[in-house]
Amino acid sequence: MAPATRAQHAIRLLVLLSVAGEPVTTPPDPIEAVLAIRSERRLQALDFWLRNPDYLADELVSGVVAGNFEFSLLADADEMLNSKEPSLRHCPMPRWFYGAYEPIDDAMSLLEAHGLAIPARIGMPGNVRQTQFFLTAAGQRAGAEIAAEPGPLQWYTRQARFVALVAGNDSGSRLKDRQYQQAEYAGTELGSTIGSIHAQVRVRLREAQENVA
Repeated sequence: MAPATRAQHAIRLLVLLSVAGEPVTTPPDPIEAVLAIRSERRLQALDFWLRNPDYLADELVSGVVAGNFEFSLLADADEMLNSKEPSLRHCPMPRWFYGAYEPIDDAMSLLEAHGLAIPARIGMPGNVRQTQFFLTAAGQRAGAEIAAEPGPLQWYTRQARFVALVAGNDSGSRLKDRQYQQAEYAGTELGSTIGSIHAQVRVRLREAQENVA
C-alpha cells in the first residue's frame, strides 16, 4: 500500500477537528478559532482509529457488548470490516514510545497556510508542554463541505463520527492506554508498523451478533 500523501493526512486532521473538536473559549483561545483538540496525543489517537477501521470496529463491538452503544452499530462495524471502502482508506501507523505516532507538522502546516487550522504550543522552545490544534471558521466550512459533498471524501466524515463516539471525552493518555490493550498494538516493535486485527475482530463481531440482543 502506498503511503498517504500530505494532502490526505491534512484532510484527515481537518475532518477530525471538525467532528471531534470541542468548543473554544476566546480569550485565551485564538479569536479565529471555533473548535479545538487540546493535545497532540489525543489527535494522534483519533487519527489511528480513523486510519485503522479494524481497530475502530473492535471499539464499536466492545461498546455494544458493554451495553454502552446501540446494537445497530454492529452493522456499521461489519461494514468497516467487509466493505471495500475502509480497506482502501486503511493507512497503518508505526508505534513509538507513546504508541501510534506519525509527525503531523507538515499536514498541519498545509491547513494553516490555507487558514483552516491553527496549531498552538504551550511552553518554551525545547520545552513544549502541550500542543493544541484549533479549527478556524474557514476550516469549519471546509469540513461541512466535505461532509455534504457526495463522493470518496464523505467517507472520512462518517468514519470520524464513529471515532468521536468511541473516544468520548477521554484524554489522549487514556485513549492511548485503551489502544495499548490490543495485544497486536502493544507487541509491535518500536518503529514498526502496527499490524491488523481484522481476523479476530470478525470473530468478536460474529459472537456479538449471535449473543447480544
